[in-house]
Amino acid sequence: MAEITVAESAGFCFGVNRAVKIAFDVAESKRGGCTLGPIIHNKELVSELSDKGVVAVDSVSEINGRQPVIIRSHGVKRSVYEELDKLHLEYIDATCPFVSKIHRIVREMSGQGYTILLAGDMNHPEVQGILSNCVSEYYTFQNEQELEKIIKIIPTEKNNGICVVAQTTFNEKIWKKCLKILKKLYTNAKIFDTICNATSKRQAEAHTLSQQSDCMIVIGDRSSSNTNKLYSICKSNCDRTYLIETAAELQEGMYADAKSIGVTAGASTPERIIKEVLDTMSENTTSSVNETENFEEMLEESLKSLNTNERVMGTVASITPNEVYVEVDGRKQTGFIPFDELSSTPIQSADEVVKVGDRVELLIMKTNDVEGTIMLSKRRVDAQKGFEELQKAYDEKQILTGVVTEVVSGGVIVVANDIRVFIPASQASMERDANLEDLKGQEVQFRLIELSQRGRRRKIIGSIKSVLRDEFAAKRAEFWENCEVGKVYTGVVRTLTSYGAFVDLGGVSGMIHISELSWLRIKHPSEVVNVGDTVEVYIKDINAETKKISLGYKKTEDNPWVILEKDYPVGTVVKAKIVGLTAFGAFANIIPGIDGLIHISQISNKRIEKPADELSVGDEVEAKITGIDFEKKRVSLSIRALLPEAQPVAEAPVAEEEDEVVAVVEPDAEPVIRDLEDETPAVEEAAPAEDAE
Repeated sequence: MAEITVAESAGFCFGVNRAVKIAFDVAESKRGGCTLGPIIHNKELVSELSDKGVVAVDSVSEINGRQPVIIRSHGVKRSVYEELDKLHLEYIDATCPFVSKIHRIVREMSGQGYTILLAGDMNHPEVQGILSNCVSEYYTFQNEQELEKIIKIIPTEKNNGICVVAQTTFNEKIWKKCLKILKKLYTNAKIFDTICNATSKRQAEAHTLSQQSDCMIVIGDRSSSNTNKLYSICKSNCDRTYLIETAAELQEGMYADAKSIGVTAGASTPERIIKEVLDTMSENTTSSVNETENFEEMLEESLKSLNTNERVMGTVASITPNEVYVEVDGRKQTGFIPFDELSSTPIQSADEVVKVGDRVELLIMKTNDVEGTIMLSKRRVDAQKGFEELQKAYDEKQILTGVVTEVVSGGVIVVANDIRVFIPASQASMERDANLEDLKGQEVQFRLIELSQRGRRRKIIGSIKSVLRDEFAAKRAEFWENCEVGKVYTGVVRTLTSYGAFVDLGGVSGMIHISELSWLRIKHPSEVVNVGDTVEVYIKDINAETKKISLGYKKTEDNPWVILEKDYPVGTVVKAKIVGLTAFGAFANIIPGIDGLIHISQISNKRIEKPADELSVGDEVEAKITGIDFEKKRVSLSIRALLPEAQPVAEAPVAEEEDEVVAVVEPDAEPVIRDLEDETPAVEEAAPAEDAE
């Protein structure tokens, strides 16, 4: 009886499986839709989708209202995205994340002026999509000979301007040969090994299996690039290599006398077709009935390898404090999930994650044929799926949401899609030296700034600051679009200087000059506001060119002259405090911010030589307001007018006679000393210093 060995990685790769799942999900929604080109290179599957209402079209012009439009795993040209957006068509991007990564590399490197060398078939849709992202000079090659021709065109001294990538399904053996040539000539070239891991593994398995087999059966569509590469690899090792698309093409004569038969399949080959081929080979065998049954079991097991890292479906049968037991589909072994393999986030009990009867996808970690058990992991499947989602988010620069679970050395850990993402301290906040402990337990938004995987080692780094910076820029743009003089804002005091306070208005900073903080004379802004205070301000002035904003803080109703006019008309008797003495009179504080002058002639009903004969600084006296000049900010007071024995005395008009009384606005100002014959000096408000941003 012939021994049949099926390659472990035969069939759908991740990218194809993802695209096909998206297409069937759309089909099952019964909305209809279409794919731009065949979703994969497999006629039967494309036909099945068409029967379900999701048809393949060759161009945007053929869509004819069929939505959503599914972009296949190969990807499309950038012009197609632009056309879909222009026509406002709904589309789902099923481009393989590994292909999207090449798009990003080419877009960034060509944007920096690098010449792009692409290993691949320039007529293949994947390659055409990649090249559409190139804005610089580019060349494609499929082997060493074509590469040699390109090298003659590009000078070797162009060391810093070469970037090399490969089609995801490029032949790895040819790729390695080409790299030797490139590295020797272009020592500083930027080389990205973009051949898909699944492709590399599939080709390596095909190479080994074809060396050990008398006959090789390669299953896949003849238009599939990776299937043809598999056929070429197998044919170079085994003359009896056959390429078939379905079981209908299988002929008994291909393998009848072979003792060892190898079977592999391209990335676009559904498992159903692989199984049909194996079943047909089983039916055509000349073995006895029992032997045939054993042969069929062997074929079935070849499709259901219990190697680790395989995903399986199962149903939760029972839950214990330490383990969850699962009935794994198609397996006789007992499956169990250890408690620490249930979830990436801390949990108290298994009930928080699964319930009896739940259908779950799991990863085989370890098999024990002696005990008949399979150790499974839900956490790792979730992490794998999460990583696939993160890869898409990274390629598309999407904003993600996660919870800060830990503060570690140099940053914080955010869990998103069941994967731990490291956020460096420098990327955790817009503020320097921010307290990272304040973030713990918070839900945050972030972008991925670095993502890579080597084997099981993953490097995933995110940035909260990137999202905050965008929000800051949006707020700033909105502010400048809507701001105007006189508009009132609520802001937060961020910084104090000797000349004013800087206030964050939400993306934009404005300054309150010290003279605008209070109607009273102050020596430092901290006498009125402190850092962190929420204040209501209004825009006094805007300099659009320098982006500087001057803010006002003190309110009109708090202006002492407004209060005086409202509450203290001429004739009002007030209690005033003597704050200064001069040769011609005494200054008395009426209300905060306003002093009035009691002329020497108005201090007493008898003649005095000097004010100090009757008054001292600090005395509280009753005086009558006898005159107010709001324009010149002057107030005249009289004690004499309140004395019972006072004789009527004609009051001199304000600011007209040589012995006119004067008011001083600032309570802390030095007394003005002058001769009575001098013109009464006017005290002007200090001009504000230059506004600062």
